[in-house]
Parts: sequence; C-alpha cells; structure tokens
Amino acid sequence: MGLLPIILKYEWEGLPVTRAPNEALIVIDVQNDFCSGGALAVPDGEAVVAGINTVMDEFSCVVLTQDWHPAGHSSFASSHGGRAPYDLIDMPYGAQVLWPDHCVQASRGGAFHADLNDARADLIIRKGTNPLIDSYSAFFENDKTTPTGLEGYLRTRGIQKLTMVGLATDFCVNFSAVDAARLGFDVRVDLDLCRGIDLDGSLAAALAGMKEAGVQIDG
Repeated sequence: MGLLPIILKYEWEGLPVTRAPNEALIVIDVQNDFCSGGALAVPDGEAVVAGINTVMDEFSCVVLTQDWHPAGHSSFASSHGGRAPYDLIDMPYGAQVLWPDHCVQASRGGAFHADLNDARADLIIRKGTNPLIDSYSAFFENDKTTPTGLEGYLRTRGIQKLTMVGLATDFCVNFSAVDAARLGFDVRVDLDLCRGIDLDGSLAAALAGMKEAGVQIDG
C-alpha cells in the first residue's frame, strides 16, 4: 500500500507511468566528461540522452549515478609518475585501469549532460568519492565490499526489477548490472540507451559476463 501514493502522484501529474511499482530505471553516469568533448568521452555518448529522457516517464522510480572524484584520485594516470592513461596497475583491491582525469567534483565535466532530465531523479548516487578506491558499480566501490547505499534504498522502496541505461556499457553499466544480479535483483540492460568504450575487447567481454550473471540484454 505504501507505494500506491507514489504511482498516483505521477499519474496525476500526467506522466505516462507504465511500469510496475517494483521497477526502477537506473541511469548510469550520463555526464559531460563521458560525452563528446569530455575528458573521457564515450563514442556517441550524448546520443543516449533523448531516449533516456523519454523512458524515464515510464517509471515511478528513477535513480541517477554520478562519477564524483576528488582531484588527484588514485585512478587517474596523472596521480602515478611515469604512467599513461589506460595503463593497468595493481591496487590493493585488484587491477585498476588508469584514466585521464575526469568527473572531478564540482567541475563542468562532472556535471550531468545539460539535456538530461536530472530533475526527474528520485535519488542521485555519487560514487568514486574515496580518493583511494575507484567505483564503477552503482552498488559497490571496486573493493567489492564498500556499499554505496543504493541496495538499501531500492529494498526499502520495494524495488525488485531494474532497467539499466547509460555510460559506459563495458565499465560502469556492466559492473552495476552484474552487482545488481548478484544481489538478487532482476536486471535488464537496454543497449539502445547505452554506449561503450570497447577498450581492448572490453565490450564483448562485458556483454558475455553480464549474460553469464543472468542479466537480460536487450537492444
């Protein structure tokens, strides 16, 4: 009964909610630095924005995630002398790709794409805030144990089914989807509303891994 007022609220506002109240849309990292001209641009990344805005109105629960790194984050190549972007190093929590500086807190690059309807979000999860640990997943930092709090929020909302969209397919969408499936959520990834980096075959590996984890891949 607790979910009924939420559904009625959106219907009253004229939004065409068509999904069940136990479903949520998880929008991963649609930020300036992952779009054209950004520090870590995903090819054609901004092309997903219009479609995501449209599909948002189908859901009574929408969650956005936001990469939100402090300056000098340990995942930045610039923080490691003699290293270049896309080098692979060992960190205490495992292998880590070194990235160009991106999505620094309060920077333009860290902001959501200007055309994304971020006002529609019920919750914004900021990740990668710990300077010593990267965080691809919407659910856990890359140590696989430190939670972001998203699972608890979804459980208290009675959410069981997740549709994931955003950037990038083979990294943050992939890690989020696999973690969600591992936590027992029913997970679907809409590839039409995702774009990938494909770093040394990472896209094919991510798709295979998601399917193996029980994630439904559409598009």
